[in-house]
Amino acid sequence: MANETATLAAYVNGLTFDDIPAEVKARAKALTLDLLGSAVRARREADSTPSLLGMLAALSLDGRGEATVFGDTRGYTPAVAALLNGALGHSLDFDDTHADSSLHPSAPVVPAAFAVGEMVGASGRDVLTAIVAGYEVCCRLGNALDPTAHYARGFHPTATAGTYGAAAAAGKLLGLSEQQLIAAFGVSGSQAAGSLQFLVNGAWNKRYQVGAAAMNGVIAATLAKQSFIGASESVEGKHGLLVGYTDHADAAKATAALGTVYETMKIGVKPYPSCRYTHAAIDALIAMRREHNLTPDTIAKVEIGLHRNGITLTGDAATKRHPRSIVGGQFSMFFTGALALDQGSFGWDDYGRLGDAAIDKLADRIEVVQDARLEGRSHPFGARVSVVSGDTTHERLMADPSGEPSSFPDAEAMRQKFMQLARPVLNDGASRLADAILSLERFGRASEATHLGRG
Repeated sequence: MANETATLAAYVNGLTFDDIPAEVKARAKALTLDLLGSAVRARREADSTPSLLGMLAALSLDGRGEATVFGDTRGYTPAVAALLNGALGHSLDFDDTHADSSLHPSAPVVPAAFAVGEMVGASGRDVLTAIVAGYEVCCRLGNALDPTAHYARGFHPTATAGTYGAAAAAGKLLGLSEQQLIAAFGVSGSQAAGSLQFLVNGAWNKRYQVGAAAMNGVIAATLAKQSFIGASESVEGKHGLLVGYTDHADAAKATAALGTVYETMKIGVKPYPSCRYTHAAIDALIAMRREHNLTPDTIAKVEIGLHRNGITLTGDAATKRHPRSIVGGQFSMFFTGALALDQGSFGWDDYGRLGDAAIDKLADRIEVVQDARLEGRSHPFGARVSVVSGDTTHERLMADPSGEPSSFPDAEAMRQKFMQLARPVLNDGASRLADAILSLERFGRASEATHLGRG
């Protein structure tokens, strides 16, 4: 390990809008819009939202402010807006994923950037630059942590590495010096937390801890702006992130080709509102259902092979076969696979089928196993699917799910996904918000765009 904290701080400090290639800017805007669609819908429909708002009210943290919470009519203080937008953006489990680090970069980064951007009156160009800086920091740290080892220790990388990404975005907009960014990362190291224990009972921790990462990044950067002394060498130090949070760190990945290779371009988007490790199998099952005219009554057995991370998150038959909560369904290969086979599609509204006897019956025919062919690959999200129907066995190996950079949706598909999520809440305003986000760099004040997202 060699000065990774300072190297990342120098990168964030020096990054300019003009440094960023056009395709990276376009991708960052598409990813931002994708997150906001989930946040807007979750403000109205996510089952955990009332508890979040109730907590803020009980603690008198819901005071008026100027920061936007997407899908909400009122303004909030910046840190609270970051918390809510991060939690809301992650609540549907429909937000983007960076395969190499197995984390969701937009959920902590974008809310931090918008909250601070509104606070300081930043331009759209500056906010977009900060978002890219945040993506690069959190994805690279996620790579360096080694997601398999990080998961094995019980950590959720979106909440751990995501805190650093949020601090980078917030710090960029606050105009922090290199030393101040190092201090902000130092504070982030004390705040980076996120436990996988939510998997046991379908708990809402996952949503909250990602929102907390966004909020903590804002707090860390603001403390540094106020001359707070944060720990040095927060990434590589003897008690730093890459020592305390993983057993197989690869520190070089934190800074490899920094400023030349953009991890932002490796971020994929989700076609289904569930854990990314379920998606390749869902893709395969939907395709096989169509190609072989499979119906539930003709299917005798289904075997789904996943990477070990997918088994950890979605494949435990004892706890995942018949989920009854939305989080349980989001992390059940059995439920999502049964849905795909039963109806040939899967969207947010389909969580209404939790507890459906037909889905439970089909889930009983699904087995999920670790497949050695999926280990050691550059991406961990593939699946091998085998379906027994009558005397025939159909098998398919999907190296990657749809929505990865190699099959990234076109602009119209991205807009359509956003509109399907946001229109029920924002009505005609959804189209105006989409137009604004996709041309964010044209706004002298980013708040002119974000205010269009108030429901």
